Amino acid sequence: MKRIIIALFALGLSAAVFAGGNKQGATGATETVVKIGLVGENNDQWTLIVESLKKEGIHIELVKFSEYVQPNRALEDGEIDLNAFQHYAYLNNENKTKGYHLSPIGDTILAPLGLYSKKIKSVAEIKSGDKIAIPNDLVNGGRALRVLEKAGLLKIPQAAGPTPSLSDITENPLKIQLIEVEAAQTPRLLDDVAASIINGGHAVDAGYNPDRDSLALERQDGGSQNPYINVIAARTADKDNPVYQRIVQEYHTDAVRNVILTVFKGAYIPAF
Repeated sequence: MKRIIIALFALGLSAAVFAGGNKQGATGATETVVKIGLVGENNDQWTLIVESLKKEGIHIELVKFSEYVQPNRALEDGEIDLNAFQHYAYLNNENKTKGYHLSPIGDTILAPLGLYSKKIKSVAEIKSGDKIAIPNDLVNGGRALRVLEKAGLLKIPQAAGPTPSLSDITENPLKIQLIEVEAAQTPRLLDDVAASIINGGHAVDAGYNPDRDSLALERQDGGSQNPYINVIAARTADKDNPVYQRIVQEYHTDAVRNVILTVFKGAYIPAF
């Protein structure tokens, strides 16, 4: 059995292929096993792909990670063969700062960031000195600051670009305390802070509907140049693997698009 491991939140065979060769399935057909790593619990579109490609002898196993820092390291180390949890900007930053050799091979979704709270019903209720949790990675932390800016809580120069840092804030009239935590932790802090900026996938995992429940929501252009479009990523040496490309092709179907639109109700937006 060929062992091809793939990490997916958000596809040539490589040295990461396990030893063993081909295996005859119950029907006598040769099967290829593909392990796919994901972040978060809501992966209905992948369930559809798993069932569809099983008929072609491509057996996908979904591998779940709890935090964003894990899937790219696992992919680089050959523990998985693909991932689909991140956008272009995050992937590019990981390659630059950590020396990974990973490439996008297919677009998937947009997952807007939103501001959520268990304690208040509108941005206007945020008080002086309140705490707001934001993701601690450079890219999504910067996106979070721009959401807060558009909500009228901060001022940041446009020259700081789409992903500013805390040091770029020029005005914070309410003296809001910004608490930086790993993205997966932002929903868990809702009992301890006035509000949290939460990624769309984590918001759904926590039971929120972004369009209905967010106090402020990032609005994204779906154009092909958007750096926040999520991707399926592979090791660069494997990006032309025909099995991986077949998985991308199956993702880019009307059936998958309909699942995303129907099930996630605004948390994810098809970007293909």
